[in-house]
Amino acid sequence: MDATADSRRIERAVIQTLESLERAGVAQLAKPLFTPAAASTDAISAPVGTAPIPAREVIASPSSPPPPVGSHSAAKRSVPEPAPLPLLGEDESLGPDLPVEERTSALQILRQEVAGCTRCQLLADTRTQTVFGVGNVKPRLCFFGEAPGADEDEQGEPFVGRAGQLLTNIIKACRMTREGVYILNVLKCRPPNNRNPEPAEIANCRGYFERQLEILRPEFICCLGSVAAKALLQTEASIGKLRGRFHDYRGARVICTYHPAYLLRNPAAKRDVWEDMKMLMRAMGMEVE
Repeated sequence: MDATADSRRIERAVIQTLESLERAGVAQLAKPLFTPAAASTDAISAPVGTAPIPAREVIASPSSPPPPVGSHSAAKRSVPEPAPLPLLGEDESLGPDLPVEERTSALQILRQEVAGCTRCQLLADTRTQTVFGVGNVKPRLCFFGEAPGADEDEQGEPFVGRAGQLLTNIIKACRMTREGVYILNVLKCRPPNNRNPEPAEIANCRGYFERQLEILRPEFICCLGSVAAKALLQTEASIGKLRGRFHDYRGARVICTYHPAYLLRNPAAKRDVWEDMKMLMRAMGMEVE
């Protein structure tokens, strides 16, 4: 690609990002909460199989995460109510395939927007911090969960508690790594007492997770639990009816399975989850024993 074509591609990506921010009601970019760390150049080892997953670059964790937003934060009270989040139309596909550097920049802008969100005032008042997402910014596979729990609220990273440890084991059993996939939730704030998200809360966060997926452009999405599956696919079908087959989300192939927290309460369901994972691995071109 010559310099002129490269310049035009970058210009288009910048324009798309600015248009997305304008639709979200962002008139002026604030000073970044932290300086984005450079993406790691170390390739991830491909899993064993006849058709291994290509190595991807991984975004490094920022050295200075955004400060927690307390319930009495003056900055929180001064944030004006933003305009409605832009949503993708049902017939739209995911966004353009951006290079790693542009994905990283776009995700950092969105992360900062999420950190200042007060759309759900109760959640904003009770959270320690928002929980955005973590992992490979150019993934083949995204794991899509429900909402942060107490451990996630404290650490600012999705799936780090007991359910998160089980998810890590599931990923390893599939001969992948947490660093090679991307993990995110429907909600970016912890609901009080770990209750299920309210429909209005899901609606308030929809624009955020849709824009995350638009930037990430995964080939595959694994919905963990009924809340995630219903939110992404906009269906009222039960997780039992959604399992065992692939669904479509704007060009990405979607599989639905039980949430790791459910497996902690119902260990017998692990067999069903493993069958779902084997179906996913076959679709990804991986050898399944």
